[in-house]
Amino acid sequence: MRRLIGLWIAAVWIVGAKAPTQLQGREVIPNTKTSFTVIGNDGQKHVVDLKGYEFIVVSVRERGSDGRFYAVDRDGDVWFTGPITSGANDFPTPSGIYTVLSKKRYYMSKNYPEPSGINNMDYSLFFTHQGHALHKGNVDWMSHGCIHISPKHIPTLFRWGKVHQTRVVITRNTYMPMAKPDLIKYNLR
Repeated sequence: MRRLIGLWIAAVWIVGAKAPTQLQGREVIPNTKTSFTVIGNDGQKHVVDLKGYEFIVVSVRERGSDGRFYAVDRDGDVWFTGPITSGANDFPTPSGIYTVLSKKRYYMSKNYPEPSGINNMDYSLFFTHQGHALHKGNVDWMSHGCIHISPKHIPTLFRWGKVHQTRVVITRNTYMPMAKPDLIKYNLR
């Protein structure tokens, strides 16, 4: 009986609970357009369904992934996409499901300031307390752990993302098979 109650509680948490605001793991695997399996550093698996949430999937720029971001609306439609670069080998971008914690239109990195004094993280959507963000950057250069989004795409993503509401999914797996039907439907190749 105890085991059945435990299984029922776990099922309610996975299926009926609010999506977590921060769930870091060693791997995030897309199951469907809105469902992801997060494998924690301890090996435990958590299935998270983001249906009903606005979220940004970032398939980092590594072998086996897309090197793209995908903006997904509350209905689960991928409505916007573009190229990205992510953390270099020495500065990996952390996998997980996060929430946009804050936004800064103009921002200079505290850890890696630009010697010229020019802001180097404009249009920042911060998603970790360590300073990881999606921000304007050169999509030809790897980062110190942030997600660089081209100057052409970041203003739209910045305006759309909402603090404490929009989720950010960082995966090292491809998301293209889930997104492709919408990309074709909305002519977003």
